[in-house]
Amino acid sequence: MTKDTIPLAGVIGDPISHSLSPRLHGHWLKRYGLRGHYVPLHINHADLPEALRVLPRIGFVGVNVTLPHKELVLSLADSVTDRAALIGAANTLTFTAKGQIQADNTDGMGFLSNIRQTLPGWSATAGPALVLGSGGAAKAIVSALVSDGAPVVYVANRTRARADGLKDQFGARVSPTDWTHIPDLIADAALIVNTTSLGMTGQSPLSIDLSRLSPPTVVTDIVYSPLETDLLKEAAARGCETVDGLGMLLHQAVPGFERWFNYTPMVDDDLRTAVLSG
Repeated sequence: MTKDTIPLAGVIGDPISHSLSPRLHGHWLKRYGLRGHYVPLHINHADLPEALRVLPRIGFVGVNVTLPHKELVLSLADSVTDRAALIGAANTLTFTAKGQIQADNTDGMGFLSNIRQTLPGWSATAGPALVLGSGGAAKAIVSALVSDGAPVVYVANRTRARADGLKDQFGARVSPTDWTHIPDLIADAALIVNTTSLGMTGQSPLSIDLSRLSPPTVVTDIVYSPLETDLLKEAAARGCETVDGLGMLLHQAVPGFERWFNYTPMVDDDLRTAVLSG
């Protein structure tokens, strides 16, 4: 790419109209006066291999990846970071000058950065973490918590076998548990994370017994529609510190933007306002 070329980036998925990434990256490009464009690309699963080879040829420097492509892109990439390989999924692709595809997963980093920005001084080493769900987001978060020193990460899933799989994947500090055991674990958890879609607008509620929830437990939900889920409302009412899910989306976007547009953006209130105001 020459210095006169305007870099192109985007987000790929099926569907894609719901994505907030164009609004997010568009705000950064405008705010910092950078040359570049960021666009949503609706690409179905069958067309993904061809699309990833064509995009670098027409000027794309990278893309974010959303459902349902996060796992398939690993097999199509020329190089994969250790964290993406460990998680088994990628959310950030960078195209080299020679058209090669580099795959990374920044979800775990985004999750930790969001908590640390909201609660300065927070540490994963404070005590046990309880993660609800065992899908792709859960894998990234469990991996990040283990790497960051959490003494034990309990994983509760309605299908126990999927929770067991995370122990095999991430090691002895991961402790799978049945969904029915959640109330017993809440009392001792230093951190509770909902990674499921339960509680999201249009989805079923997250119905768990929170009667034993109390400070200093920190509660966070990766759902950001609504921004304050019922889980966060109840946790706040019980005096717990809470962290909403929007910040994870914002922070996970930083590494890709930095690679594609050669500028390190800030995650701040102005960005949150821009993303939420659309």
